[in-house]
Amino acid sequence: MTDTTRSDSHPPTVWPAFQARDPRAVIDFLVALGFEETACYTDDAGVVQHAQLDWPEGGGVMLGAHKPEGPFTQQPGTTAAYVVTRDVDAVLSRALAAGIEVPGGVEERDYGSREVAVRDPEGNRWSFGTYPGEPRRV
Repeated sequence: MTDTTRSDSHPPTVWPAFQARDPRAVIDFLVALGFEETACYTDDAGVVQHAQLDWPEGGGVMLGAHKPEGPFTQQPGTTAAYVVTRDVDAVLSRALAAGIEVPGGVEERDYGSREVAVRDPEGNRWSFGTYPGEPRRV
């Protein structure tokens, strides 16, 4: 197993943010994989305007309802994210227990990572793997 600890002391400060037609379905999907729902703000109609989901090993994502006329609109289902994890097998087990399709299973990459990839209900690709990125230059 690859060590996912970083040699630097900088906590993650870049958070992917995306929009969804059904943000609640994406939130539930991510929670099933191991994310923690930290915040979820809805409007008067119950539509998710902003949610923050934290990955227990660090970092997280933000999402909300698709706003086609908004200043920062994004097409739902076009995001891809790589999530570093020490335990790919646990992610796979959670995915299978939740009925999530895992087309490739766990794959060994030539750069030393073990990875599994899934698609959320909107089509976004989520890869979970042991490769933590290269250490920062000092």
